[in-house]
Amino acid sequence: MPIPGLISARPIRAALLVLALGTALGGCSLLGLDKDDASNDLNKDAAEYRERPVEQIYGDAWAQINKRNWEEAAKQFNEVDRQHPYSVWARRAQLMSAFCSYQANKYGDAVATADQYISLHPGSKEVAYAFYLKAISLYEQIVDVNRDQANTQGALVALQDVVQRFPDTEYARDATLKIDLTQDHLAGKEMAVGRYYLTRGDYIGGINRFKAVVQQYQTTPQIAEALERLTEAYYALGLDSEAQTAAAVLGANYPGSQWYTDAYNILRGRNLKPKEDKGSWISQAFHRIL
Repeated sequence: MPIPGLISARPIRAALLVLALGTALGGCSLLGLDKDDASNDLNKDAAEYRERPVEQIYGDAWAQINKRNWEEAAKQFNEVDRQHPYSVWARRAQLMSAFCSYQANKYGDAVATADQYISLHPGSKEVAYAFYLKAISLYEQIVDVNRDQANTQGALVALQDVVQRFPDTEYARDATLKIDLTQDHLAGKEMAVGRYYLTRGDYIGGINRFKAVVQQYQTTPQIAEALERLTEAYYALGLDSEAQTAAAVLGANYPGSQWYTDAYNILRGRNLKPKEDKGSWISQAFHRIL
């Protein structure tokens, strides 16, 4: 299931469909076929293979969309590509199939079809939409932080791909928001594992996880806690200079936070105060970002 609280792509799906695929309806009109006619001609066993004119298959697919039978619509669009692979309809039907699979929550099918479209039609006008469909299909498969994050990593790469390739599109704007949320999720996973290590007294294991957050996810809300946990772990290992540096960097960036108060109080156990060592990896990591 998607991360609770994440921005859903559903409110913009209809707009994206019209933007990316609107000319498909125009194609139906040019052939003298409108959506109402297509609905009247729909055969109940349309999903079964039988040769049909391309415009009829396309009309059957749109009739299923009108009924919100997304999975069946995807099957019909696949039939266009299977029965008429060299027609002008096949390319657009492939993208429509990906969209319908996404609407049906068949995210694996949506990703596979979008990938196929990208591979076959890298220069098409709609390829940006294909990249976006792939990205949000992966994004919708993000699971809670206690499970494997392979889909989360894949979603992050795909979303970044959209932003880098199509920076001036509405797809990039939405992808940028989702990148921030995806990074926060990945940081949350590192934090969860790091906390677990601390409870077991595995301070090195915990440090490695918190270090990943500091180095890779500094723009996420997890960073303040990561620095406090580093203070705690280094203090427990007797590495006072690193503990002081973590607390100092925390205080410089989040001076009013409870995490800084906690880190400061930890150091007081040995009459220490936050003090930054410029040679510490913590200090260098922040200076690279700032």
